[in-house]
Amino acid sequence: MLKEFDSPAVRQSSRMDELVRQAVFGTEDEKAQARWVIWEIGQRAEVRPASIHDLYLARGRGEVQPFTTPAMNVRILSYDTGRAIFRAAKKLDAGAIICEIARSEIAYTDQRPAEYVAVMTAAALREGFVGPLFIQGDHVQVNAKKYAADPDAELTALRQLIEEEVHAGFYNIDVDTSTLVDLSKPNLEEQQRTNYERAAELTQFVREHEPEDVTVSVGAEIGEVGGKNSDVHELEAFMQGYNRTLQRLGKFPGISKISVQTGTSHGGVVLPDGSIAKVQLDLDALKALSQAARKTYGLGGAVQHGASTLPPEAFSQFPQCEAIEIHLATNFQTIVMDHPALPKDLRREVNEWVKTEAKEEWKKGDSEEQFLYKSRKKAIGPFKRRFWDLPADVRAAIGADLEKTFAFLFEQLRVKGTRAVTDKYVKPKLVSHAAPRAALVSAPDDAEAGE
Repeated sequence: MLKEFDSPAVRQSSRMDELVRQAVFGTEDEKAQARWVIWEIGQRAEVRPASIHDLYLARGRGEVQPFTTPAMNVRILSYDTGRAIFRAAKKLDAGAIICEIARSEIAYTDQRPAEYVAVMTAAALREGFVGPLFIQGDHVQVNAKKYAADPDAELTALRQLIEEEVHAGFYNIDVDTSTLVDLSKPNLEEQQRTNYERAAELTQFVREHEPEDVTVSVGAEIGEVGGKNSDVHELEAFMQGYNRTLQRLGKFPGISKISVQTGTSHGGVVLPDGSIAKVQLDLDALKALSQAARKTYGLGGAVQHGASTLPPEAFSQFPQCEAIEIHLATNFQTIVMDHPALPKDLRREVNEWVKTEAKEEWKKGDSEEQFLYKSRKKAIGPFKRRFWDLPADVRAAIGADLEKTFAFLFEQLRVKGTRAVTDKYVKPKLVSHAAPRAALVSAPDDAEAGE
């Protein structure tokens, strides 16, 4: 089977559609075989998971002109959304782009790391995209309540997820221990202590589990999204404590970027009519934090979260502020769920499911529009196959609008034309996997290629 996909024409045909569907909806043996085949096709076609670490450090040294990497949370209609991303990237020669999924999203979208890597790799191959594939574990986040009840159990769960993600090909991991910041403490050092100590320990864990010759890009966070705005003093308190802890743990690379809070919230603030409130974004703080992160600590810069629902004119300001990365999620989900081509009966079924199955999330005082907007993401997993099974013309119409959105973002964020600089600093390693039992049984002549 692998030899068949050595042909670009086959990779960019319905054969790839069939293979990726098997990777998502097949039996366990079929999934294992299809995911292995997609991985190996990617290795042979130079569509390989990679770390953006070295590119970010080059930006920190001032060797690269300002750009802001879009980190896109692909939740729904993932294969078609991924294809739209890579079509736009190929047309605009964009190399600095990230596909990501958060710890919480993995659960409610029913996309484990191995599946996610297979789908994003297949989407890139289907569109003829060649180059480093940056796949990221977004918000590998400590649940503060669970941590308070049993710290060891919560940290064990995070370590298990990190190990699963890295093994699957997530060579970019955003550790989020910002939920442990305690603003009741008397000074910044004490407020950030638990945050930076746990972040350093999880960085060490990543280093112990990353593949040979791969330095996973690790990010940390100093302010929880939706909370108090960050400032340079907090950055200094975190970084000084983090670096001290890291030195105590051993000699290995630290983080490449730092996530901050500058006024946004995940999904935006929803008004009673379902529209999104205007955000008061502190761009001066973002610029000051990015400059301090680069000049003092050698990082790529600061990371902006919760930004997909900002007005279009806002995005050009992030490269001007020299933010290294921006996280984008909810608007892509909205484009799919509110698309005029989406069958009305499917939209109605989704809404009814949410009102029944997620009714405990309906907060007192929220309108139905507010509730549905905030909670319909929980229907993504249960309706995953229904969205995959949409007619080809519907998926094409949605994909075309997604592609326009991605192309706009890539231009505004100045990642158009970043393929050359990405290739200069990022050299993905050939990492072949041993074939699973299912592949060995069904395709013994090809299996040797992956061992």
